[in-house]
Amino acid sequence: MIETATATAKEKADIKVKIQRFGSYLSGMVMPNIGAFIAWGIITALFIPSGRWPNEDLAKLVGPMITYLLPLLIGFTGGRMVYDIRGGVVGATATMGVIVGTDIPMFLGAMIMGPIGGFVIKKFDQAIHGKIKSGFEMLVNNFSAGILGGVLTLLAYKGVGPVVEALSNALAKGVDIVVDINILPLANIFIEPAKVLFLNNAINHGILSPLGVEQAAKAGKSILFLLETNPGPGLGILLAYWLFGKGSAKLTAPGAVVIHFLGGIHEIYFPYILMRPMLIFAAMAGGVSGVFTFNLFNAGLVAAPSPGSIFALMAMTPKGGAVGVLAGVLVATAVSFAVASLILKTSKATDEDLSSAAAKMEQMKGKKSSVSSVLTNSQNAIIPENVNKIVFACDAGMGSSAMGASILRNKVKKAGLDITVINTAINNLPNDADVVVTHKDLTDRAKAKLPNVTHISVENFLNSPRYDELINDLRK
Repeated sequence: MIETATATAKEKADIKVKIQRFGSYLSGMVMPNIGAFIAWGIITALFIPSGRWPNEDLAKLVGPMITYLLPLLIGFTGGRMVYDIRGGVVGATATMGVIVGTDIPMFLGAMIMGPIGGFVIKKFDQAIHGKIKSGFEMLVNNFSAGILGGVLTLLAYKGVGPVVEALSNALAKGVDIVVDINILPLANIFIEPAKVLFLNNAINHGILSPLGVEQAAKAGKSILFLLETNPGPGLGILLAYWLFGKGSAKLTAPGAVVIHFLGGIHEIYFPYILMRPMLIFAAMAGGVSGVFTFNLFNAGLVAAPSPGSIFALMAMTPKGGAVGVLAGVLVATAVSFAVASLILKTSKATDEDLSSAAAKMEQMKGKKSSVSSVLTNSQNAIIPENVNKIVFACDAGMGSSAMGASILRNKVKKAGLDITVINTAINNLPNDADVVVTHKDLTDRAKAKLPNVTHISVENFLNSPRYDELINDLRK
């Protein structure tokens, strides 16, 4: 029975890791290009006929950017993720086929053809490796990329494009039906738990944003941009911890509020939910009520706000839509706060996470404990004497990992250590990393990427006792 339960738990963990990895790959094609999406959103919000400063001449930029620039960037990034620059070039070339072969923005097609282009040229190069006569390398490299890129473009134009267009139209109609019958708020019953499992970027940039961009191109705005990015549910939970929490959670909540609501880094509130899993119902209630309010006000954004800061939301709000967006955020915050406050006030659980409990146990015991590694789910190997680079990794490499890296970087500087501390996406972990710090839910993926380095798991990037332990180990 024990072996069966263990095997089942391992299977569930493997499935979660695979879903996270796939989601990271989808978001990884979009996240590096968010700046271009924001540029398009700003131009759209300002210069289209219903914009803040309508300008027929400047509005001509809107169509080509969404039709060509954004899909090509996604296609290039997808190809590059598979096979560096060479894969990116072939991926972007192949993406052109689905762009020209359809009448809608081809974000989904770019996510398909970009990686396919990178994969095909990678396999070709592997097949001919060591078989090209000296002096013909450049000729073969250039023409192979050109020929394969051309063939893939033709296939995409005639075969993939029409299929993807039909699929995109079906998804868009499905979304329209969901909106028309007023059940869109129920989507947050699934979105909020998925966010806490670190699928937030995959949901937002891999699914909702491509569909939202198509809606915005037609209607000038889309409510889909508000489903995952609404900071209200997380803000309500953090405010409840601020008032009714205990210990370190109460002390760190005010800083987390600023980082979450103003900075837009939603990952900051995930550990607070993980400490009290019942709080997921507060997030779900806030998300559902917020989207319901957005629906009532017919609210929407012109482009995806990234990060999910209130400033980013307002910047992407179309002319005359601020009241609806703010109302949805405020209602989500109020509902989430009410439910979270009730849970925190009636709960008898302590506020210590597993890492804190393990550190306290070792302090009481006066030495390292073998049980500690089980509680913290980390690889407590001896820190190498020649540690030169510490890497913080999260799903997108721009949110929680950036905060953790900043905190540890200051500690390293104060300790007088000559060590580089950086942050990156978990899919882009550098091979020269000596120590990798991740959230405990992402540690298995990090170990799969770099199995031979020291891995440290944390439950809260903002306040983890593991940082001081690492500094002490490095000093020794």
